[in-house]
Amino acid sequence: MQTIVFIETNKSGSSREAIKAAERLGYLTVLFTRRKKFLAQRTEFPDVHQMYYVSRIEIKQIRKKIHFLKRQGKQIVAVLSFVDPFVQLAAQLSEDFCHSLFNTCAISKMEDKIQTRQALEGLSISPFYQVIDQENDQLDQLTSYTPYLPLIVKAPVSTGSKDVLLVEDLQQLQGSVQSIMDKYRNQSILIEEYMDGPQYLLEVFVQQGNPHIVAVIEQEISKQDRFIVTGYGLLAVVEKKIKKSLEQVVKSIVKAIDLKNGSFHVELKNVNGQWKVIEINPRISGGVMNRLIEVGFGINLVEETVRLFTGKKASLLKQHSKFVYAHYMTVSSKGRLKKVTGKQRALRHEGVEEVYIKPRKGAFMTPPLSMGHRYGYVLASAYTLAEAKTIAQKAAKEIQFHLYPL
Repeated sequence: MQTIVFIETNKSGSSREAIKAAERLGYLTVLFTRRKKFLAQRTEFPDVHQMYYVSRIEIKQIRKKIHFLKRQGKQIVAVLSFVDPFVQLAAQLSEDFCHSLFNTCAISKMEDKIQTRQALEGLSISPFYQVIDQENDQLDQLTSYTPYLPLIVKAPVSTGSKDVLLVEDLQQLQGSVQSIMDKYRNQSILIEEYMDGPQYLLEVFVQQGNPHIVAVIEQEISKQDRFIVTGYGLLAVVEKKIKKSLEQVVKSIVKAIDLKNGSFHVELKNVNGQWKVIEINPRISGGVMNRLIEVGFGINLVEETVRLFTGKKASLLKQHSKFVYAHYMTVSSKGRLKKVTGKQRALRHEGVEEVYIKPRKGAFMTPPLSMGHRYGYVLASAYTLAEAKTIAQKAAKEIQFHLYPL
């Protein structure tokens, strides 16, 4: 039977919706996961036909597992991952077993933030950056970066804003670099200029080297201890001048990383009228993103991505155009979840399309230190973005997370 192997998934969001899409398209779905709790919750994954626990996700071990599937008579048509940092690994295995259309070199450039900066170096969309090499212990050189403060310190392969730190003076710079060095031994560290301006996310789909901007999304950033995206606003209409400038940005990215086929998302800031790349990831954005685009345009982007990598023709034709806003919910104190109230009241607000609550009773909850500390969202649509945002935020106020304090 034609089979798609998925390497890791989240319980909800884009990565899970990709598995559901593969099942709808008639494929046998096989999931390799490190999460033992998924096996304990097996009945909650009806779209996963076979699930296997792996202690470590590494190419040698997964290759053995795929050979085992082939001996069972399964025809592997694709190996896919929509979860960092396994996109490149899945692409390599897909090339090995399926002779697919992936560009592993391009994916590598997008997965590693330093490789991204090196690929874009010299382009107007690239900000000032420096790389700190742990092996050469360059801590004593940090004083030379003081004229560029404030700065952003990043671990190049970390995800979800866990290790993206704003530093405003030399002492903070030294402390942040040292903390990331302690956490990521023998890895280089990325230092970038801090860019101030409105932030956008583009979802991009590339077929045979031709990029198509599927969605332009305004992001709302909460700057607490970390940079956390708490709002996504899908633009049903983009001004012609802005659209043209974004198309030029995307073309320059696709050319620089030499991507022929695939999807990626890029985060940009508009700094004094000029676009600057924050980062690029070789997959659709996680969480609400696939639903946001589906509600706004009628396009299931993960399904079209599955089509692309199984040799089928992908379609990005919009069925309709709506302004859509997703408001994410966080908590302000630590504790264990006693109960959640207000979901049904939130759903009754006109314009609300979906309410998603992530944690279960007893789950530990904390103020956000990463994107993983967002505990649900309200998705709303309207005739204007401002109206959709107001609906989503107003409905979200109905929802209360009741915690047992620590």
